Amino acid sequence: MIVLQPVLETCATDGFDLWPVAECGAYGFLPLGGALSHVEVGTAVMCIAACNNVDLEGEGRPKPPTDPLGNFLHGLLTMDDLFAAGGLRVTDTATGIVLSPGCCNGLDERRDWLAVIDGDGWASFGHDPSPLAERTGDVARLTVDAEQQDSPVIELPITDLRRLLADAERDLAAFHRLAIGWAALHVPDYAVPVCAALARALDLPAPAVLPKP
Repeated sequence: MIVLQPVLETCATDGFDLWPVAECGAYGFLPLGGALSHVEVGTAVMCIAACNNVDLEGEGRPKPPTDPLGNFLHGLLTMDDLFAAGGLRVTDTATGIVLSPGCCNGLDERRDWLAVIDGDGWASFGHDPSPLAERTGDVARLTVDAEQQDSPVIELPITDLRRLLADAERDLAAFHRLAIGWAALHVPDYAVPVCAALARALDLPAPAVLPKP
């Protein structure tokens, strides 16, 4: 069985106390979907905010707020180009082979998978490792690390890949719906802009319903 999941690269959560988060380390992966607990949703929001918590001084942006919560969320709420490290993870449960996104890949780059189906027929997803997806006829060939000659490979029909990619979009939309409810409870003063920013970071349509301020 082939399983495809949108995954978010995690950061270390030790010492974080602005809202409840799960204990996790850096450079792991958290699958996103509609079955996450409130704590897991909070962990995902924390990791996305941390990914965009960069020094914006000198870029003509307002100074960060002095309160800890506003300061932590400042990058997420003010940056034009948001980034959510991660991508799509593919697992062959029969063989145990796992293709994970490489370094510097973002969840917004999942659209590149469509090039394998309908475009040039190939796409890569970060480095160290360097995952590669290629179309050969009606089959998608997924190489775990193209830099290794003996890299494990996953193969599946193009029709299955198209279906799995559509499922991943539904998973991300389901996660965002959870995040809307989470934000209303845990960051009520920032709920509306946080949910809008999360949609942008994940390259999702702007939500039709946002939490009330």
